[in-house]
Amino acid sequence: MSNNSTAPGLLRRLVAIFYDLLLLLGILFVFSAIAVGLNGGQAVTHPAYYLALVIISFLFFGWFWTHGGQTLGMRTWRFELTDIQGNAIGWRQAAIRFAAAGFSLLPAGIGLLWIVFDSNNMALHDRLSSTRMVKKPK
Repeated sequence: MSNNSTAPGLLRRLVAIFYDLLLLLGILFVFSAIAVGLNGGQAVTHPAYYLALVIISFLFFGWFWTHGGQTLGMRTWRFELTDIQGNAIGWRQAAIRFAAAGFSLLPAGIGLLWIVFDSNNMALHDRLSSTRMVKKPK
């Protein structure tokens, strides 16, 4: 792939992630409040609860990525997710990206910091999932 000067840099992506996490945390909070209510007001510690949090997170990102290629943060900062050829991604590719992004954050976000050293501003999870971020014109 040739040098992609239209890929957003690390700072822009971090700010978009912050926006997305605010929205996702709200959704997870509502889900957790319902779960605690159904559990008699006690903390929920069942493994199925934690699995549900991961599934909800995947559905949140996966839906945005497969329906327009933009989360709220990505839309605000004007970039979108595509496959390497510039096409929309499907659920399989979204699942690979989501799983790879989890590993990309460990340890200490090294896979995300990869953007700084990558000639195409691609994070490790971009490379592993054959996806890329592309700036949209104003």
